[in-house]
Amino acid sequence: MKFSVFQVSRKGGRLKNEDRMGYCYTRESGLFVLADGMGGHPEGEVAAQLALQTIAALYQREARPIVKDVKSFLAESAMAAHQQIMRYASHKAMLDTPRTTVVAAVLQGTTATWMHCGDSRLYVVRDGRLLVRTRDHSHAERPKPHGSDTPVNRNLLLTCLGSPTTPLFDVSNPLQLQRGDRLMLCSDGVWGVLDDALIVHTLSSGKPVSDAAPDLAEMALRKGGAHSDNVTLIALEWEMPDSTAGDDRSGVSTETIEDGVFASTIQAGMPSDNEIDDLDEDAIERSIAEINEAIRRSAARKT
Repeated sequence: MKFSVFQVSRKGGRLKNEDRMGYCYTRESGLFVLADGMGGHPEGEVAAQLALQTIAALYQREARPIVKDVKSFLAESAMAAHQQIMRYASHKAMLDTPRTTVVAAVLQGTTATWMHCGDSRLYVVRDGRLLVRTRDHSHAERPKPHGSDTPVNRNLLLTCLGSPTTPLFDVSNPLQLQRGDRLMLCSDGVWGVLDDALIVHTLSSGKPVSDAAPDLAEMALRKGGAHSDNVTLIALEWEMPDSTAGDDRSGVSTETIEDGVFASTIQAGMPSDNEIDDLDEDAIERSIAEINEAIRRSAARKT
């Protein structure tokens, strides 16, 4: 497995950076995660950090060297992150809970599968075209009643991790990757000021992701101006396992990694094995069952 990757996070015009991002990989699998702590609630940066740490720690436990059931892993890790945030708030007796959006993608074999909750996004660009873009869990992205032109606040989210109500999230089907596909995970500090056409154009400009990613960050900061939101993104280019040794594009190659080796850019404050063992598996399973039932009811109403 080989990929080129670049990550960047800038505070912008905010007092602090509440975004968090990082990636982990084994010989045959990679996890990319980004979380955007929500303003208007306390300690958004803590919620984002807990989300990253929990998902990464569970990935380390499951990826040996691959995650056997990626879709289940993504759903369960989202709920585990939510539970950890709620535990933190309960332990501190907080009147309001820290909250965060999250987007996470697992790449292994020749496929990508992702999960998102809230309005942190994933883009897939192929041959200069937008192939996939996640749909935000926000009032702005909800289908409008026929003929309605009522303005909608795009910042009003329908769900997130850390809310007292059970979070809702979407898990994709696996996408078959092609060499040269580019994926980007980003916070709303990026897409909120740069339209999809500009994002796609910049990602597919022919520059390596190590140039295209910082270009996008700088454009978002300039467009946001003095009151720019936090700007955070991870961009990667997928290269097939048969990439030639003479390929001059720098990147991460896992082909020489030994079995059992785990590499991560999400190091600081990783939960210990005991903390992961203490995750309330029964509560997670109950929450997932509730979500699945809500999805079934929603689908039944649409038919």
